[in-house]
Amino acid sequence: MASFDWPELLTEWNQELLKCSKVVDALPPEIVRAGWLGSPSATERQIQETEARLDVALPPSYREFLAVTNGWLTTGNWVGKVWSATEVEWYRVRHQEDAIDAWLTGASEGGVPYPVPDDEYFIYGEKQDTASVRLEYLQTSLELTEESGTEVYLLNPQIVTPEGEWEAWFLAHWLPGAVRYRTFWDLMNGEYRSFLAARGYRC
Repeated sequence: MASFDWPELLTEWNQELLKCSKVVDALPPEIVRAGWLGSPSATERQIQETEARLDVALPPSYREFLAVTNGWLTTGNWVGKVWSATEVEWYRVRHQEDAIDAWLTGASEGGVPYPVPDDEYFIYGEKQDTASVRLEYLQTSLELTEESGTEVYLLNPQIVTPEGEWEAWFLAHWLPGAVRYRTFWDLMNGEYRSFLAARGYRC
């Protein structure tokens, strides 16, 4: 099974975030003094309780993330905080009407989302079209972050790798659609690179 170096990634990200004056100004003073935007590790029991509550086996890279930090205050990008294991929930529970129904109304015909063929959908990286997203998957997606506007990180259990990884999305109305990644690990690495590239105006 793959292993994911969350301590290295999060340590580097944490250091860069604390160099960003706009990020620091929005943080609680005690967090700035502590110098760490993460939380204590989730225990295996906490993770298993979350899996039991959601009735799923969480993907390995996300499980390992929780085992390193049970939540994260900010990525410095557009989304809010990354939820803890006890806060994570199916997207439909909090956002059926204000988000899912709104997305489907704007991108469907007679309530049925426009189809996206496999040769358009299964493209990752720079050649991906963010509009080529299967919005019907929102109904079963897992919400990982507090929304900031319409921006949110999601995990999609409809697309699963042989290793048990779920497809991961950064969803935003202004894209429009979602930047999709094969795994949560890939999403967070992509978001870190995005933060570094945009420091000039975000900090």
